[in-house]
Amino acid sequence: MVEIAKNEEPVTGEKLAEKMHVTRAALRADLAVLVMSGLLDSRPKVGYFYTGKSLLSFFTDELNSVLVKDIQSVPVVLAKTANAYDAVVTMFLEDVGSVFIVEEKKSTLAGVVSRKDLLKASLGPGDNLAKIPVQMVMTPLTKLIVTEPNESVVTAAQKIIANEIDALPVVKILSIKDRIYEIVGRLTKTNLTRLIVDLAEGRGRSSS
Repeated sequence: MVEIAKNEEPVTGEKLAEKMHVTRAALRADLAVLVMSGLLDSRPKVGYFYTGKSLLSFFTDELNSVLVKDIQSVPVVLAKTANAYDAVVTMFLEDVGSVFIVEEKKSTLAGVVSRKDLLKASLGPGDNLAKIPVQMVMTPLTKLIVTEPNESVVTAAQKIIANEIDALPVVKILSIKDRIYEIVGRLTKTNLTRLIVDLAEGRGRSSS
């Protein structure tokens, strides 16, 4: 429809329907989405016009409007007092690639354990993971990269790429100075991939 409007503007809804071999009613919802997204403009008794905005720019605008809280998942957590075997079991049962470690009483973020961390632990001189405290194999809070619910998904994705990690803890900052974070979610490569597919298939914010 965009290409037809671009080549034959102004074009009426009836003309578009005729070109696409469908009824005018069948196009009503699609035309509404295209107008709301800014790809097309309409004038009463005249027809539809191409605005000059490309599908790529529409996709980019949609992507830039999404915040971390819009696509984040529920965090999978484990107490700091647990052992490495507990982390393996939790990771398997929850089907995740990393488990966030929290302080037992305050439930604030203390670190993260990944599959790579657990693999390294299993290859060590002691092979009994149940005897290894999880805090001995986790990546500590001081080395963690975090994101916040209101941060742009694009910014968060750049953190994932730059640091070559699979997921980010989504946190509420309780103290910047002391790095005290309440974990409220997780952002993974799967979340980002699903977002891109949804936008490509027209299930972005403009169509919801």
